[in-house]
Amino acid sequence: MDTAAAALPAFVALLFLSPWPLLGSAHGQFSAGGCTFDDGPGACDYHQDLYDDFEWVHVSAQEPHYLPPEMPQGSYMIVDSSDHDPGEKARLQLPTMKENDTHCIDFSYLLYSQKGLNPGTLNILVRVNKGPLANPIWNVTGFTGRDWLRAELAVSTFWPNEYQVIFEAEVSGGRSGYIAIDDIQVLSYPCDKSPHFLRLGDVEVNAGQNATFQCIATGRDAVHNKLWLQRRNGEDIPVAQTKNINHRRFAASFRLQEVTKTDQDLYRCVTQSERGSGVSNFAQLIVREPPRPIAPPQLLGVGPTYLLIQLNANSIIGDGPIILKEVEYQMTSGSWTETHAVNAPTYKLWHLDPDTEYEIRVLLTRPGEGGTGLPGPPLITRTKCAEPMRTPKTLKIAEIQARRIAVDWESLGYNITRCHTFNVTICYHYFRGHNESKADCLDMDPKAPQHVVNHLPPYTNVSLKMILTNPEGRKESEETIIQTDEDVPGPVPVKSLQGTSFENKIFLNWKEPLDPNGIITQYEISYSSIRSFDPAVPVAGPPQTVSNLWNSTHHVFMHLHPGTTYQFFIRASTVKGFGPATAINVTTNISAPTLPDYEGVDASLNETATTITVLLRPAQAKGAPISAYQIVVEELHPHRTKREAGAMECYQVPVTYQNAMSGGAPYYFAAELPPGNLPEPAPFTVGDNRTYQGFWNPPLAPRKGYNIYFQAMSSVEKETKTQCVRIATKAAATEEPEVIPDPAKQTDRVVKIAGISAGILVFILLLLVVILIVKKSKLAKKRKDAMGNTRQEMTHMVNAMDRSYADQSTLHAEDPLSITFMDQHNFSPRYENHSATAESSRLLDVPRYLCEGTESPYQTGQLHPAIRVADLLQHINLMKTSDSYGFKEEYESFFEGQSASWDVAKKDQNRAKNRYGNIIAYDHSRVILQPVEDDPSSDYINANYIDGYQRPSHYIATQGPVHETVYDFWRMIWQEQSACIVMVTNLVEVGRVKCYKYWPDDTEVYGDFKVTCVEMEPLAEYVVRTFTLERRGYNEIREVKQFHFTGWPDHGVPYHATGLLSFIRRVKLSNPPSAGPIVVHCSAGAGRTGCYIVIDIMLDMAEREGVVDIYNCVKALRSRRINMVQTEEQYIFIHDAILEACLCGETAIPVCEFKAAYFDMIRIDSQTNSSHLKDEFQVLTVSKTSFMTYHNLFWALGILLKKVFQVKFITFDPVLNTIHISFIIHII
Repeated sequence: MDTAAAALPAFVALLFLSPWPLLGSAHGQFSAGGCTFDDGPGACDYHQDLYDDFEWVHVSAQEPHYLPPEMPQGSYMIVDSSDHDPGEKARLQLPTMKENDTHCIDFSYLLYSQKGLNPGTLNILVRVNKGPLANPIWNVTGFTGRDWLRAELAVSTFWPNEYQVIFEAEVSGGRSGYIAIDDIQVLSYPCDKSPHFLRLGDVEVNAGQNATFQCIATGRDAVHNKLWLQRRNGEDIPVAQTKNINHRRFAASFRLQEVTKTDQDLYRCVTQSERGSGVSNFAQLIVREPPRPIAPPQLLGVGPTYLLIQLNANSIIGDGPIILKEVEYQMTSGSWTETHAVNAPTYKLWHLDPDTEYEIRVLLTRPGEGGTGLPGPPLITRTKCAEPMRTPKTLKIAEIQARRIAVDWESLGYNITRCHTFNVTICYHYFRGHNESKADCLDMDPKAPQHVVNHLPPYTNVSLKMILTNPEGRKESEETIIQTDEDVPGPVPVKSLQGTSFENKIFLNWKEPLDPNGIITQYEISYSSIRSFDPAVPVAGPPQTVSNLWNSTHHVFMHLHPGTTYQFFIRASTVKGFGPATAINVTTNISAPTLPDYEGVDASLNETATTITVLLRPAQAKGAPISAYQIVVEELHPHRTKREAGAMECYQVPVTYQNAMSGGAPYYFAAELPPGNLPEPAPFTVGDNRTYQGFWNPPLAPRKGYNIYFQAMSSVEKETKTQCVRIATKAAATEEPEVIPDPAKQTDRVVKIAGISAGILVFILLLLVVILIVKKSKLAKKRKDAMGNTRQEMTHMVNAMDRSYADQSTLHAEDPLSITFMDQHNFSPRYENHSATAESSRLLDVPRYLCEGTESPYQTGQLHPAIRVADLLQHINLMKTSDSYGFKEEYESFFEGQSASWDVAKKDQNRAKNRYGNIIAYDHSRVILQPVEDDPSSDYINANYIDGYQRPSHYIATQGPVHETVYDFWRMIWQEQSACIVMVTNLVEVGRVKCYKYWPDDTEVYGDFKVTCVEMEPLAEYVVRTFTLERRGYNEIREVKQFHFTGWPDHGVPYHATGLLSFIRRVKLSNPPSAGPIVVHCSAGAGRTGCYIVIDIMLDMAEREGVVDIYNCVKALRSRRINMVQTEEQYIFIHDAILEACLCGETAIPVCEFKAAYFDMIRIDSQTNSSHLKDEFQVLTVSKTSFMTYHNLFWALGILLKKVFQVKFITFDPVLNTIHISFIIHII
């Protein structure tokens, strides 16, 4: 035994080195692949598997071996199980075979153990097309004896497929014995004991269905044969059913339940018996995924009872072909589902419920059972609302009070509203005195059976009606008229209260309250004193009350104190009681002070030739304290009548001695004493040559006589009362006194100089006034003559314009690029050879947009049709007749006030964002901002989209930002990608803030925006500012220009439209075609903003259609934002501005081109014998009066500068750095 073991390596080496010739078979001829192992396995092209655990050993009949003597003699391949561990395998690979016909593989085998134990297992594996190894198709295990047994392999795999047979020996747990194979033959005829399978075909099935393979074999199915379906990865599937087809064939069925994509693989049929095995070719199980749309259906149209969809089924998940398309839909809140087959790309679902949400999916089907895929993604959409069936019934008034009415109505169901979103609105209107009326509509809670209309005026007939509204229509009830109950009246108008003061009485009258709120029954007036100029008057005391009947609106209050302020409270009463009181303060007049009685009393104490000393006694105040005492000296003349003491008129005008002497006054004030200087009687010397409070008391003339007067004065605010009395008389002296200088001569020189100066000044002023009056009359006469001479020329011009526009209309119909009205009349052709920037002569030098036709973009009514540009002048003159009554009537026909809902703007959190409570944004056209995080109300800004001429949402009309909305304003600029901001207001006008300064002078940060002013260009009537706009988190810098028109006056409209038209042209040239809406604002965003937008739109319309439709344009703007174009004056200004643009066009010439343009203008046309200069001057003569006045002003200024500075061309327009022909004509 040891000798045999030692010889084994040499034997193995000899085995693999010796050549193995192919041998024939004793049983017959066999093809390549067979082997008798006489010359070793290599001679038969057999190979050991490189990846097995150990190798087969070749036993040669010519060489000694170590095997037990009972083992068979001869050459074969063997495995000794005792040398290896359980589970280890050795594989011997036959050469790859490609057979074209039926064949059989026959071989011998044995499994032997000396003790009869299990030596292991012999497995036969068949690998197809070098694929993975599947499970064995045949095997034998256990002790079979020491004699060779035969087995057959019927492999039904044919060319072009190839296969390889592998013999595998697997060691069992007994580890004792041998496994051997020998005499492998490939026979060219069918096997005798093993059936041959016919070709196994591919099976195609839809996912989720059962797949069945049917294997048909030649021969009869034996009971002890084992049948199974083998998957390429080794999985075995048991047979489901077998049956004999005839005596030579049988069929076996294999079923795979509810297959999926993971089951898609190669399968083959295997049958096994003790004598051999049969194996079929591999067939493919193809699992098709039923198709499913990738995208949901697309909604094409929607109505109250239908939905039009596009199936959108071209892109699918799964496999085709698609043989059936179906639409499946249901209510999102329902449980039923309907499915309709569809044979077109679009489909309309009928008979749906209004305002109902539906879920719509598409089903696709491919051939085969289970070919219908899962529904595609859903389209969830809602049908439109339908018009309400009717208004609520049983509308009745439940309660009437002075300022409220309660209204009841029936509950509203879906069968009435035909929409889940609906509004119940109560509209009311009433008329009050002074031609005042009010109309309003209140949205009610649809679920409430009752609602209260508040804030109604008392004692007023109110017309009520209910409106049921949904997005598709409305139903109105009949009007019901109810009179509200009386209430306490409103206050008496403060402006109607008038008090007339006297010294001891007050006359008070008033008017009935503006809101009587019923029938006035009486008036009640309570009054009391609240203060007095005289400290001695008591002001504390209870108020007194008087009552007047309803028809008595005045009263006289007697026995009052002078100089005392009384407070009056007046209130009216109805049957409901007294209303609020109106207060007024009225002060009685003060009285003159009371002087002591000097009658019969000689107040003279001492007298000299030039003085007299008198006794002054203090006066008694009456209504106001004494403010001053005055001593008045009156010279006696023989022809004058003496005044009676105690009964005379006082001297109200204080005259100094100097003024009395120069002016010839008969009296002068010798002194003025403060009241504190005379608390008790005291002497005073008249003529003591001293000055008292600015009054000189000169010595008296000895040869003259004088009356001495003493007067007391009380003065408060603007009221002064004086009382006076003559207290002494000084007679003229009879003896000659010493020479005393005359005081009058001391002031002669000063008086003469002052008189001469005043005379010269008065003469100069009178001369200037006369010159101005004469100049003005001459200018007026000259203007009148000029206007009369040009009236006939204008008539011919308008007729020519009319004919030209008729020709132009024909051109427009044929050629969109035909010449415009201004081209036809050659108003500005002088630029076409000299400037690239002024190349066209259209109304506005901006890019043209072709229009499809000349249809007005507004709903033009029969009463307000569009007006041809050729007829515009005649139309405006007609409308201005009778004090512009035509414009007045047309403007008053516009709807005034709210015309759409503005619920969002009215929310409490948005009120602070509105500058004015009555100019806010409609819901349907408002600009909706992207909300800021955690602030759902941040989507609101007081701004509305406005359509331009054939450009939807070309403008945004908004208010001037307030402090709270500056950040929102820049958010809107960024979101809408606007490049131009138009501002037509100043920050402060008439002392009121009109707009908050929302831009920086340098750089400013507003929230997450950084705004930098990079350039400011100040011009004559507007300023252009250029900003860069950056936002945190965005790698982008945008340029925004602000055009700030500063020429709009604080009141009314601009004096002329030239500056505004130039401003509009500049904005148009600066706005990029790809930019967002132009943001236009004034203060409220309605009046001036509307003027700008209407003029801009109408100039485009005149340019492209030859007509203007101002009325319907304003009407359209008012449907987007409230009260656009706020006044009749603005409405007229729009007409004048468009007329000026049409008549004058663009007359600006760049300075560098003026010389060439001028010579082109003065060139005489040989056909018309006229020049462009003359034609343009004729246009000037028919321009409006304001334009001519402005023109003449510059004409006069130009002449003056020409004479002073010796220049010829002086009228320079800094608006566009140009010279205006209309101003230079007269200078030339």
